[in-house]
Amino acid sequence: MFSMLQRGSHHEIVARRGALSARGIIATACLTAFASAAPAAMADTPSPDATESTQNDFSVKAQPTGQWTGVWTRETLLGDLGGLRSALWGAGITVDLNETSEILGNVTGGMSKGYTYDGLTTMTVQLDTKQAFGWDGGTFNVSGLQIHGRNLSQYYLSSLNTASGIEADPATRLWELWYQQSFFEKKADIKIGQQSIDQEFMTSIYSATFVNTMFGWPGVPSYDMPSGGPAYPLSGLGVRLRGQITPALTALFGVFSGDPSGNRDDTHGTNFSLNGGTMFIGELQYAINQPADGEMDTGGQSNPLPGTYKIGAWYNNGSFADQRYDTNGVPLADTASNGIGAQHHGNYSIYAVADQMVWRPDPTEPRALGVFARVMYAPTDQNLVRASANLGVTLKAPFKGRDEDTAGLALAYIKVSDQARGFDQDFSNLNPGTFAPLRSSETVLEATYQYQVTPWWMLQADAQYTWNPGGGIVNPNDPTEKIKNEFVLGMRTTINF
Repeated sequence: MFSMLQRGSHHEIVARRGALSARGIIATACLTAFASAAPAAMADTPSPDATESTQNDFSVKAQPTGQWTGVWTRETLLGDLGGLRSALWGAGITVDLNETSEILGNVTGGMSKGYTYDGLTTMTVQLDTKQAFGWDGGTFNVSGLQIHGRNLSQYYLSSLNTASGIEADPATRLWELWYQQSFFEKKADIKIGQQSIDQEFMTSIYSATFVNTMFGWPGVPSYDMPSGGPAYPLSGLGVRLRGQITPALTALFGVFSGDPSGNRDDTHGTNFSLNGGTMFIGELQYAINQPADGEMDTGGQSNPLPGTYKIGAWYNNGSFADQRYDTNGVPLADTASNGIGAQHHGNYSIYAVADQMVWRPDPTEPRALGVFARVMYAPTDQNLVRASANLGVTLKAPFKGRDEDTAGLALAYIKVSDQARGFDQDFSNLNPGTFAPLRSSETVLEATYQYQVTPWWMLQADAQYTWNPGGGIVNPNDPTEKIKNEFVLGMRTTINF
């Protein structure tokens, strides 16, 4: 995966700078200033008697509301921008700007100890065609990414999973560019254009709480789709259809470019590739106990605990190289090999996802316990990863008075394919006396806590421990032993502007 956009160690991305960048230092300083200002502002709040006296003084004139009035309670840091957001909304336009910054450090194991800073700025503009010019059911979307910093996984780790889902090569790039049109009273819609399928397919609500890449875009598509598939930071040209078969059952089907990078550098996201074959993907989603539109999910007897269950599959009709043998049937590990893997026509995967709320002590309060599971399988000959799985639990409002906080604990598992393991066996047989472990599997445990400082600002503490990094590979710094288990600690901050 690093081969195209450095999505990370053998797959996606995770590395940061040894010190905060100027951008990070400035952002941290601003946030610290805001935090220190809040208590001071509260301390200056007048007493009830003083307030009543002021209200009874008719000589006091009303003052216009300032830009920063209510900054700690509104949904976005910049608010209405002096009426600009309201004016745009009146024209059917919404603009979202989000900054995610992280400091992650490897405490032990991996290639070496160290820490980095990385960040992602995302800007999305949407146009509601009905509100803009009376065209019912249409939405136009364009979004861009500004990726900065350094990836921890690339420079310090050796794991198949990558420590953060935002890791990617530093760049300013187009992300998505599509038009969606709904039909039949919004029971069906079609989306056409440049799309990132990790926004709709294979998703889990509860797993999105976690930082590690494997809880976002899992191991099988990341390693087995060309260039990792049309998922962050990539997207692919295609068409997606969605239809509500019954109130509980929804079907999604998409046809996309087989290789979103076009097998070449795509620094700005404007290749619009149609190379690498064609990918087909379909998914059925079954939702139980969902509240009706406009109703609150109470979790009571009339509205039991909600859940969503998904099954799906994808198929790519391109060519894929064998992991063990070359085009002449010679082991790739043999010095006599031509180094070109035997070609297999097509590749596929099947998967299942489950999100289920399992506990809610009081239907009038936000505290709730949710569990998720996600499993995926792919054939072994042409793929590095044979299977991947996620399992985890999240607790909303874990403490009294912290209604918007979330705590989570989850496991991610990646199984190396039999053919890739066979390559290791061949290498071991052909190089007697050389330390050559056979790759097997890798497991990561992540514990995280999201602290909602304000509606627009969240801090997230995170810890990850990885067993058998890389599935069990040689330490490049000591070829007589395997890479040792990795322990990553970090802090993420997310601000909605």
